[in-house]
Amino acid sequence: MRAVILAGGRGTRISEETYNKPKPMIKIGPFTLLEHIMDIYSKAGINEFIIATGYLHNVIEDYFKDYKKYNVSCLYTGDSTQTGGRIKRIISNIPDEVLCLTYGDGLGNIDVKNSLLFHDNHGCLATVTAVRPQARFGRLTIENDSVVKFDEKMQTEESWINGGFFILNRKVGDYILGDEVIFESKPLKDLTSEGQLKAFKHYNFWSPVDTLREKNDLETDWNSGKAAWLT
Repeated sequence: MRAVILAGGRGTRISEETYNKPKPMIKIGPFTLLEHIMDIYSKAGINEFIIATGYLHNVIEDYFKDYKKYNVSCLYTGDSTQTGGRIKRIISNIPDEVLCLTYGDGLGNIDVKNSLLFHDNHGCLATVTAVRPQARFGRLTIENDSVVKFDEKMQTEESWINGGFFILNRKVGDYILGDEVIFESKPLKDLTSEGQLKAFKHYNFWSPVDTLREKNDLETDWNSGKAAWLT
């Protein structure tokens, strides 16, 4: 099985790092986000990757040209292509019936092996890993204007969100009409309405890399020897 990593966006919310490289090429420690993501998949025995490139694609292509650790190939999917369009282009270029897919800017200690078993058992077209992100601020419990409980930043309990790390049947490509389609919009909504999208719940570590603060927090974890996404 192969894993596809979407790495074509511009990463404008972390422009301090992405003015000269795609966001998935940001480094945590000595390794790029792409390499950290590959390590997550490798724990499940997946060692072959397709990187869907776009913005500054040559940076990624040059980096992985003679890469030895994993079998890595790059497919240029257009500078302005949306996420759905990139997925459609990948599916159109490979014969795989089922593939793993994730964004190039999120890390978590995802149990990929069990998510694949979950996908096989439910028989639907798509699985998304659902996560509950870390709250940004401490949580207060207030009664009669008095704080009766103070909790440090903790995992939110209110809702699940899309954590990336999808498993997709190639028929998902039929839900994507062209390059301008955002995968998280109509395709996922259509799959949901047809009962074809299942959620694999992940209760442990997950973090996006959307801001410099998030990148620095992950860097601190790496430097402490406690990279939670690899435990």
